[in-house]
Amino acid sequence: MTDRAMPETPHRPPGRSAPNDARNDAPLFAALDLGTNNCRMLIARRARNGFRIVEAYSRIVRLGEGLSQSGELSPAAMERALAALATCAERIRRRQVQRVRAVATQACRAAANGPAFLARVQRDTGLTLEVIDPAEEARLAVVGCTDLIDDRFQSALILDVGGGSTEISWVRPRVQNDRRAADILAWHSVPIGVVTLAERFPEPARPTREWSDSMVEAMRSQVAGFVGAEAHRAAFADNQAQLIGTSGAVTSLASLHLGLTRYERAKVDGLRMTAGQCRAVATSLMDLDRAGRAAHGCIGPDRADLVLAGAAILEAIQQAWPCDQVRVADRGLREGLLMSLMRRRRRRRR
Repeated sequence: MTDRAMPETPHRPPGRSAPNDARNDAPLFAALDLGTNNCRMLIARRARNGFRIVEAYSRIVRLGEGLSQSGELSPAAMERALAALATCAERIRRRQVQRVRAVATQACRAAANGPAFLARVQRDTGLTLEVIDPAEEARLAVVGCTDLIDDRFQSALILDVGGGSTEISWVRPRVQNDRRAADILAWHSVPIGVVTLAERFPEPARPTREWSDSMVEAMRSQVAGFVGAEAHRAAFADNQAQLIGTSGAVTSLASLHLGLTRYERAKVDGLRMTAGQCRAVATSLMDLDRAGRAAHGCIGPDRADLVLAGAAILEAIQQAWPCDQVRVADRGLREGLLMSLMRRRRRRRR
C-alpha cells in the first residue's frame, strides 16, 4: 500500500508563476475522497492563485475489491479503508483543520452494506463521509481540472477514471471574475472503473492483444455516445477539442512515457501527450508480466493488475472521441472539493 505525505507546495496551473505564500495562520481546509480503489486526502490553505498544499495523503485500500461479484464490501476491504481513514482523521485533528469535506463514491454507492460501513466510519474515526452521486463527482473533477484546458481549444472532454466508475464530462471554458471556469455541456457516468474492469476480464498468464481488445470494446460500447454530447462532436473533427485525463490510470501512462523511474507529480501534471504516444506506452506495457509491472517504480505492486485496465479505458475513449492531444491531470476531485470549500467560505464572509 502507498502512503505519501508531502511538504507545503503551491497548487496552480502549469506554467503560471507561484502564488504569494499563504499566511501561516490562515485557516486550513481538508478534502478527503474515499474511492473504490484509493483513500486520498489534501490539507491546504488558500493562496493568491489557488491554494497551498500543507499535507497530502494517499493509500490504496481497494474498498471495492470483489464488490462486483458479491454486491457488498468485504470485511478485509473495510478494515483497510478504516485504517486509512483513521490516519486521515488523526492528521486532520493534529493540523487543527477548520473545514472538512469528506466524500465517498462508487463503492459506497453500490454496496448493500455501504450505509452500515459509513456509520462505522463515523463511530470509529469521527469522520462523516457524504456519498456523492455521479453528477457531483463529475462536477468536482471538472472544477479541479479546469485550469488545464488550453486556451486554443473551444471545448474539452474531461475523463475521470476511478476504481468502480468512470465519469466523462464535455465542457466549454470561460472566464469568470478573472478566473478560468467551465460549463458542463454534457456528462455521463459509466459504472466501470479499473477495478471492476480488471475483475470482469481476469488477466491471463501473459497479456494478449485479444484480451486487451476485449476490455477496450466493453468500455467503448458504454462511451460511444451520451445525451447532449453528439452535438459537439464536430469540435473533435476540427481539432478544436482536447481530452483531459485525470486519475492514476492516466498519470501512470504519462510517467512511463517520460521514462521516469519514480513518479514525479511536477513532471506529470499538465503534460501533453499525443494519442499515438498513449498507445505506444500501452503497447509497451503488454510486454511486461505482472511481476515486471509490480517492479516498476511508477506502477508498483498495488497497481500492477490495474494499469492495463486503465490503459484500455483511455483507449476506448480515444477511439470513441478521437483527438490529437491528451492533457494529463494529477488533480481532480480532491482539488475540486478544496476549491468549492474555499469559495463557499469566501461567499459566507462577504
